[in-house]
Amino acid sequence: MTTALITGSTAGIGAAFARRLAADGHDLVLVARDAKRLREQATELHDRHGIEAEVLPADLSEDKGIETVADRLGDRKNPVDLLINNAGFGNKGRYLEVSMADELTMLKVHCEAVLRLTSAAAGAMRERGRGGVVNVASVAAFVPRGTYGASKAWVVQFTQGAARDLAGTGVRLMVLCPGFVRTEFHQRAGMGTDNIPGWMWLDADKLVAAALADLARGKSLSVPDPRYKALMGLVKVTPRGLLGGVTSRTGRKYGPQ
Repeated sequence: MTTALITGSTAGIGAAFARRLAADGHDLVLVARDAKRLREQATELHDRHGIEAEVLPADLSEDKGIETVADRLGDRKNPVDLLINNAGFGNKGRYLEVSMADELTMLKVHCEAVLRLTSAAAGAMRERGRGGVVNVASVAAFVPRGTYGASKAWVVQFTQGAARDLAGTGVRLMVLCPGFVRTEFHQRAGMGTDNIPGWMWLDADKLVAAALADLARGKSLSVPDPRYKALMGLVKVTPRGLLGGVTSRTGRKYGPQ
C-alpha cells in the first residue's frame, strides 16, 4: 500500500485529493496548520476507507514548518510515494495595496515551500526509482495578474523544468492549473465571489479525478477542464500587451472583490 502526503489537506482541493486517494486505498500523511481539523479528517478517512492517516501539523509560512514536512518526506523507513503540494492562499488587494510582509509570506508558501518539499520528496523517490509529485498552481499563472499569478507562474516553470531533469528516473512531476474551484480559498482571503459567472466554477472532486488521470498519463502540465483549456488556448495567441489590459479589466469585473 502506497503513502501520499498532502499539504493543505483539510479543505478544498487538498481535501478532495485526500478523499480520492483514501478511497483508492492509499495511506495518507495529512498536513495543515489546524491540528484539530487534521485529527478529525484523519479519523473520518480511516473509519470510512480503512486506511492509515498520519497527522502532521505544520505552518509552511515558517522555516520550522517546512523543515518538519521535508524531514517526513525524506524518511527512508516510511517512504512517501506521492506528494501533493497544495497549500496556498490569496491576498486581497492589488499590488502596493498588500503589505510587503503578506507578499513575502505568499512567496514563502507558494515558492520556497514548494521548492524545498519537492526536492526532499524527489530526492528520496529517485533513490527508489519511483514516485510522483503534483504541485498545485493556477490558470492565473498564464496571465499578468499580480503577485499571486507570478508565484504560480514560478510553480509552473519550476515543475516542468524539474520534470524534464528527472525524466527516466521513475519520478513523475506534474503541475496542476485549475480555474475557480468552490473552496474556502476566497473566504479566507476576504474575497467576494458573487460576481464570478457560474460556468467558471469547477468541482473539486472532478478536478482531482482529472488531475490524477493526467499524472498517470505522464503529463507534466494539467489544465483539467475543457473550458479552461479553451481559455488557455486563447491566452497563447493573444499579444502580451493586449492580454495585460484584458486581464486587468476582467479581473475587476469577475475577480474577487
